Amino acid sequence: MKETRDFIEKLGYPAGGTQDIPSSTKTFPDGAQYRVELPSVEGPASFEALVEACEKYDVYIHRISQGSGIMLLTDEELKQMAEIGQRENLEVSLFVGPRGTFDVTPMQHASAGKIAGLRSQGMDQLVYAIEDIKRACDFGIRSILVSDEGLLTLVNEFKKAGELPSDLVVKISVQMAQSNPVSIKLIQDAGADTYNVPTDLTLAKLSEIRQAIDIPIDIYIEAPDDIGGYVRHYEIAEIIRVAAPVYIKFGLRNSPNIYPSGTHLESTSIALCKERVRRAKIGLDLLKRYAPDLKTSKKGAEGLGVPVEKTAVHS
Repeated sequence: MKETRDFIEKLGYPAGGTQDIPSSTKTFPDGAQYRVELPSVEGPASFEALVEACEKYDVYIHRISQGSGIMLLTDEELKQMAEIGQRENLEVSLFVGPRGTFDVTPMQHASAGKIAGLRSQGMDQLVYAIEDIKRACDFGIRSILVSDEGLLTLVNEFKKAGELPSDLVVKISVQMAQSNPVSIKLIQDAGADTYNVPTDLTLAKLSEIRQAIDIPIDIYIEAPDDIGGYVRHYEIAEIIRVAAPVYIKFGLRNSPNIYPSGTHLESTSIALCKERVRRAKIGLDLLKRYAPDLKTSKKGAEGLGVPVEKTAVHS
């Protein structure tokens, strides 16, 4: 882009740019600066369609995530999700359920109550959530999505005590919504392994967060409409430069919210997965064009929660 900026300056206009924002010197354990995540992969059929689309478009990814929740997958579906992840050497991150929106309260659906997000309500929901995680781990899943600080604290304690696998990756959902370096540092210290920041943070704000924390930042390059609807493809290189290590995450604008998904929405889920791969192709081609020297990881690299062989089932 330098030639374009230089010509604009010759015309007497400011060239813009974010060169004054410091570059991050932090990386993933393998020295990589970025990895790729594709979200909302809601079941085995969607996962297989996504893998096929990645082959078609030559898109290289590291992690998929799912939003409907562990509890809304059958045992066979959970087994298949883990097996596809093993086969493809991809992290499979599943949302923990139930959460507040599953309960009998109307608060999360009210205009002033949406700030409650997907947090767990009461001790029973926390117990149910831990049981949900145990079930996923028994099938070999090694990455979960958490949206409640109390649940995060419990998961960390269960891991330390050996009640949950020590290699379980705890990914924080965008729905937790802390937006400043101090708050996110608290979440890191409580046991988070990666943190999905809100979708509307500027490069300067991302840089501030990176300076305060060491864990990877997950950031939507394209965000679904109900969490902003932003399309930031041309910013990818700068996002990686100032915030590395990052998971660049390709959601999909102008698409329906299908949570919780199921067979009644399977064709829609499959179509959305295929288009997310196509959008990722567009974004990653831009990245190669403007910043080919930025480093990515190999599949299954250190820190990725790739599923393992199924273990003994908890009673």
